Amino acid sequence: MEIKLILSDLDETLLHSDKSISDYSVRIFEQCRQRGILVGFCTSRGKSNIIPFEKKINPDICICNGGASIYHNGTLLHASYFNIEETNSILESARAVCGSDCEITIDTIDKIFWNRKKDKSTDYADNSIYDDFSNFTLPAMKICVQTDDLEKAQKIARSVSSCDFLPFSDIPWYKFSPASATKENGILILCKNLNISPQEILAFGDDFNDIGMLKLCGKGIAMGNAIAQVKDIADGMTKTNNEDGVAWYVENFILF
Repeated sequence: MEIKLILSDLDETLLHSDKSISDYSVRIFEQCRQRGILVGFCTSRGKSNIIPFEKKINPDICICNGGASIYHNGTLLHASYFNIEETNSILESARAVCGSDCEITIDTIDKIFWNRKKDKSTDYADNSIYDDFSNFTLPAMKICVQTDDLEKAQKIARSVSSCDFLPFSDIPWYKFSPASATKENGILILCKNLNISPQEILAFGDDFNDIGMLKLCGKGIAMGNAIAQVKDIADGMTKTNNEDGVAWYVENFILF
C-alpha cells in the first residue's frame, strides 16, 4: 500500500544520542514532502519539549506525550489529561510509595514541571519549571516518576481508575498517562481526522512505548539500537539512530 505518512519517535530514533538531527535527515524529510508524503513525530516528549526539533524538520504531524496530544500543522486536534484530582492522587501515591524526595516530572499542555531544583538534564528538559508539587493545580498529560520497580509502578497506577504506565529502557523512570493516551490510539484518532488508514503509515521506534505503534502501522521499523522487544515485533530493521537509520531507510525503501 502507498505510504502517505511517515511517523518517527524522537529519542534514540530520529535524534542522535547527543539530541541532534542531522542535515541528512532534514533533506530526506523534505524530499518526502515534495513527493506528497506527510512527515511527523510520535514521541513521549511534550509539545514544549520538541520546539528545537520542529524548527529543524517542520513536521506536518506531532503526536506528543505518548499520544495525549495530537497536532496537525500546529493545530491541536485532540488532548487527553488526568484531571486535577487524578493528578494529585498520582503525586501523593508516588511520594508514599517511592519516598517524599523521589523525582517527578509533569507535562501539561504547554509546559513541563520538575521537582529537581538544580543540575537538570539539558538533554531532556532544559526549559522545565521547578515545582515541589505540594499544591499542583493543573491537569497532567503525563507524569514521570523516578523508579525502576514494577511493583511500585503498579501501586502508583492503581491510585487512579484508568492509567497506562510503561518503563523507559534507558533511565530508571516510569511514565504514567491516561489509559487512552497511547501512541497507537493517537494514530487512530489522527487517521480519522486525515481520512487515511494506519496501513498507509510507516513508523520508526526503539522503546517499549513504540511497540503498539509499530504493530498498528502498515510498516513498523525498529532502529538498529532498539530494545529486543521492539525488534521482535517489527516488520523490519534499519540502522541505528546515530547512523541516521530513519533517513537511510526512507531514502532506500521509500524514495528510491
